[in-house]
Amino acid sequence: MIALTARPYLGESDLQPIVNLLNACEAVDQEDNFYSVVDLKTGFAEPGFEPTQNVRLWENSGDLVAYADVWTPTQPTEHLDGFLWFRVHPAERNRGLEAKILAWAETRIREINLTYQLSSKLTVHCRDFQTERITFYEQHGFQYERCFLKMARSLREPIPQPQLPEGFRIMQTRGIEDAAAWVEMHSQTFIDHWNFHPYTVEEYSYWISTPKYCPDLDLVAVAPDGTFAAFCYSHIDAEENQHQQRLEGWINSLGTRRGFRRRGLARAMLLTGLQHLQQAGMETANLTVDTENPNSAQTLYTSVGFRKVYANFYYSKPLT
Repeated sequence: MIALTARPYLGESDLQPIVNLLNACEAVDQEDNFYSVVDLKTGFAEPGFEPTQNVRLWENSGDLVAYADVWTPTQPTEHLDGFLWFRVHPAERNRGLEAKILAWAETRIREINLTYQLSSKLTVHCRDFQTERITFYEQHGFQYERCFLKMARSLREPIPQPQLPEGFRIMQTRGIEDAAAWVEMHSQTFIDHWNFHPYTVEEYSYWISTPKYCPDLDLVAVAPDGTFAAFCYSHIDAEENQHQQRLEGWINSLGTRRGFRRRGLARAMLLTGLQHLQQAGMETANLTVDTENPNSAQTLYTSVGFRKVYANFYYSKPLT
């Protein structure tokens, strides 16, 4: 007899079992992911995230067989976006557990929305080749909304020299001292993008304090009047590289604030970020991009040598 039970996250004693489950799923799914206790703990401590309420675990006779979490922005504006991420152990798949996870997530988003009373939706994603997962989502009322690509570029190839507009300079951010200016720049950059949610000084301050933050890769372009005009934050995860036996870095975030676009700043910041990764000994640079980015970011990335690795499809379902 199967004794399938659901329970909330109970604390740090759950971290290693969750990581073990996620890596067991990865061994079968081969999605090129790596999960660690450090990363999980860092995510759970993010401002506004409540793991005891927004994480759900399913056990079969005491063994952890499924994990799910939901995330919502700390400052929803016109509507409440909920994002569900989950994994089910291969031995437990396609036996009804996935539907239970969706039902839990929908209920949780509705509970959160009692505070805001906004229109709301739940969003999930999967790889473009995961046709069974796509069919499952569609059968449960989700509709395709967006496509994001993972792209990669070899750092063994030459990198063109960045060309900044006259009077602009690139500097490393100074941590908390620059938090308010950085957050304002971030909001002015992404306010016209899909899935925009205002970033807060609290959130920024938290992430620059986390163990894997790379301060020497957190760069901004400063205008002649001192305005933060563009940024490029790159990242190297030494733990993941060691596990995967690779030398890879990421362009995590790149953008130019409104009023400073079409001057070559994004290209200059991207090339500078690539140079920093190359100088750190990385052999490959990765990034993700919205295929419908309103500022043609994919065209920029392709022009400097990035190529598609895989695609993620996002599906959404209105809840109100």
